[in-house]
Amino acid sequence: MAPRTLLRYLHSLRRPMLAALLALAPLAAWAGAQMEESLSANVQNSLHRSVSDYPAPRLVFANDVEGWAWLADMSSRLASKIPDWTTRRDFLITVQYEAARAGLDPQLVLGLIQHESNFRKYAVSSAGARGYMQVMPFWLRQIGDPGHDLFTLRTNLRYGCTILRHYLDLENGDLYRALGRYNGSLGRAEYPSAVLAQVQRYWTWNPAAASGGPTQVRATSTLTQ
Repeated sequence: MAPRTLLRYLHSLRRPMLAALLALAPLAAWAGAQMEESLSANVQNSLHRSVSDYPAPRLVFANDVEGWAWLADMSSRLASKIPDWTTRRDFLITVQYEAARAGLDPQLVLGLIQHESNFRKYAVSSAGARGYMQVMPFWLRQIGDPGHDLFTLRTNLRYGCTILRHYLDLENGDLYRALGRYNGSLGRAEYPSAVLAQVQRYWTWNPAAASGGPTQVRATSTLTQ
């Protein structure tokens, strides 16, 4: 989902609804998890290729000005969660790169990570999901390599973004249903609504502002520990 598409979608939600949904957002790892399903050989091979290629992450923007503006803005919002600048920089560059590679909005991925693990690298849910994006270990067997470490930044984000992209394709672009699948709660509104509420409150960003466009839409709140 492109940044401007997600921005329009979030603006369509009413503020009272978003405020109520934020109450659903936990500070610990979310208890849900992806459901293991059989995959066709074509899908399995495609997903395997997606998680097997590991080029060095870099910012993917129309120009350097926009990229560095995004990094500086996101870094200031994330400082309370990841205090070390080098760690925070590497995390954000990897998020943006993996999101762009999968055709996802990095703001959506940041909101999902906040809701899933609260930016805890070694988070483990009650269902066994691991890391920043709470990836279930069965994915290593289905599309990857059993030797892959889901607590490694790039591996976790590569799998998480690939899986979310797969669910979006499976649901023909329906973000609510794709997020429901990601959490293992397809058909229920709580999880997708809470993730989108996190995006709206903390991570909304308008790329046009970095190029001198309309006034930037910024997060209305700062992150707290």
